[in-house]
Amino acid sequence: MSFDFTFSLQDTDVSCFLCMSFDFTFIEIMDMIGTIAFALSGAAVAARKGMDIFGINILALVTATGGGVIRDVIVGMNPPLSFQNPIYLVASLVTANIAFIIMSLRKGKTEDHFVVVPERALFWFDTVGLAAFTVDGAIVGYNSQEIAHLFLIVFLGVVTGVGGGVLRDMMACEMPYVFVKHVYAFASVLGGILTGSLLIMDLTSKNMAIAAGFALTILIRVLAAHFRWNLPRIEERE
Repeated sequence: MSFDFTFSLQDTDVSCFLCMSFDFTFIEIMDMIGTIAFALSGAAVAARKGMDIFGINILALVTATGGGVIRDVIVGMNPPLSFQNPIYLVASLVTANIAFIIMSLRKGKTEDHFVVVPERALFWFDTVGLAAFTVDGAIVGYNSQEIAHLFLIVFLGVVTGVGGGVLRDMMACEMPYVFVKHVYAFASVLGGILTGSLLIMDLTSKNMAIAAGFALTILIRVLAAHFRWNLPRIEERE
């Protein structure tokens, strides 16, 4: 760390270096928030399905890290980043067990003891996590190839953002949430497209591309939830 700092002082503008360090730390913080939010949603789904503490931990872990693992397998990263730096695995398991304790203590005392945190707070955590994971996946896609292809960048962004939730719902025998609710995955698609396009066309710096994709994903998700936007579907006749 000290070597990098000294090198940057000699060869680059100090303010630029500090800005880049801030952006990197910011994304890491958003990743952690997303990991905690996804782990909470996985734990809540598992509890509602009557799973024991082991099942709650597994579903929380899969929800929080599943998308990233799928992404890393696709690009041939072995072992996946989640196993190289287990901090997110640990955070997922800690979150799951805290959620289990809270739900156990609240059982019989509240109308819905499966709600660990207020729904509005969970929505924001989940939204931030979706945005952070989306741009993470997009950056991995961009860095994994000599000639960048927008499709791969967007695909990896979406897989990272929603893959864990899809695995969670499949393991819980439910219709995946992303296929039916509030253009959830579509927000990830648009965020990935914007990030990838800015990077491929070299219209701005990598940090600015990350910030733009991150902001757009959050904006679309918030607007969709507020106005209850849904993608067109074929309604079954009664």
